[in-house]
Amino acid sequence: MPGGTRRTRYARLATERANPASLDLDRLSARHIAQLMNREDARAVRAVGRVAARIAAAVELIVASLSRGGRLFFVGAGTSGRLGVLEAAECPPTFGTPPRLVQAIMAGGRASVFRSREGAEDDRAAAAREIRRRVRSGDVVIGVSASGVTPFVRAALHEARRRGAITALVACNAASAAGARVVIDPRPGPEVLAGSTRLKAGTATKLVLNTLTTASMARLGRVYGNRMIDVQVRSRKLRDRALRLVEELGGVSRPRAARALAHARGRVRIAVVTARTGATPRDAARALANAGGSLRALLETSPRVVKARARNGESRRR
Repeated sequence: MPGGTRRTRYARLATERANPASLDLDRLSARHIAQLMNREDARAVRAVGRVAARIAAAVELIVASLSRGGRLFFVGAGTSGRLGVLEAAECPPTFGTPPRLVQAIMAGGRASVFRSREGAEDDRAAAAREIRRRVRSGDVVIGVSASGVTPFVRAALHEARRRGAITALVACNAASAAGARVVIDPRPGPEVLAGSTRLKAGTATKLVLNTLTTASMARLGRVYGNRMIDVQVRSRKLRDRALRLVEELGGVSRPRAARALAHARGRVRIAVVTARTGATPRDAARALANAGGSLRALLETSPRVVKARARNGESRRR
């Protein structure tokens, strides 16, 4: 029977099984529960470490796609979907990316981000519709599914591949490819609370997604060293961070950093170039564009080269 097959399949998933270490969870003290969960969480970290090569393979696909004008989509349901939403939402303030560059598709739509709609994970048709509506050839679609068998995610990956998108899957069980070019499957094992994949599986998933976006943006030149050079100055804390970046990377005093940031209209990487080289914000922007947006490549040249690159950029526009 189909129903029996499905039950057997889910029962075999590690994330659905009872964890022998927590069989007496309801009898433990708060301190013992905290210690137990900490030990189990460490398993999630180690599990992610074991799939570093697969994460790197996915990063290379993302970098190649975004370099050619593609976009990155995370697709998921439940906790996995919410983690994808969170990752996409954090990219603009962290890396200065436009909201369209990294997006999330959540089973059940936006309302499911705030209130659980568990049945939405079975809606294959809705997944295919969302992919057809939003994804195009050359984009990267990453399915996020703790179980690895979520129908919404599998249908989305199938449709994405049909449309010429590059696909990957993040799952916390031994997972089939499900139409994905790369499968990242850390296996943190059974949860402290059986079946509650917001725990270790959620932790492992968050670690993987953090690495995918951070490594990709670093490779694309959206960081300098370990600094967020495209930070958006929208609060006191972020303004102070931006000033420190211009001061330190530009090699100028705090007052000069403030002036450079103001003249650059809050754009940190442009302010750094103007502070370091004396170029105007317009020339700095042109030189950066001519250097492929790489602040490192530009700062490792002389001020004379920066001005020459700015002139080259202007002549091409003419």
